Amino acid sequence: MEIKPQAVVIPKETDHLEQGKYGPVFPRTPACYGFTIVARVKPGHADAVRGYGYELAKALEQDPYLLAPLKLHYLRWVLFDDDTRFMYQGIFDTDFDKYTEDAIALFTKAGVSTVFEHLEGFPEDWRTNPEAFIRFVREHQCPSFIEYGEYPYVTADEIKKALRIKSAFSDVLDQMQ
Repeated sequence: MEIKPQAVVIPKETDHLEQGKYGPVFPRTPACYGFTIVARVKPGHADAVRGYGYELAKALEQDPYLLAPLKLHYLRWVLFDDDTRFMYQGIFDTDFDKYTEDAIALFTKAGVSTVFEHLEGFPEDWRTNPEAFIRFVREHQCPSFIEYGEYPYVTADEIKKALRIKSAFSDVLDQMQ
């Protein structure tokens, strides 16, 4: 089976899209699902944003599967405009509503904060008010207008399974030598 790279253009108008619990459900693309959020950093909080990044990296060293419920492929954080603005970019396997609900549940269960607490306008009651959390994300979302996948529509679990099979196959070949 040959997998051919694909791209999908995402319409600017979302009125025709299915409505989910928290707004339009953007289509799954060859890159799966994802979103980009751009927001202002609270004055004096840029170091805290970077510090949170280090905390997250350390937590993932302790538990590499900490973020597994989010079904992430990639996550990128960028501070720009002289550390006054923050970009959060994530690619994942679930739709927006599920990803956001899972993120709130994960952080609440783990008793940890979110980097978003350092952003202007982020609701203080985000743990108990998912609608406010989601409203913030939707208001700061910068939707893609095209998404490309070299290996389109493949989930993170499928990629991990293929890598396990490749490793097992390699082990078998090594034993045959």
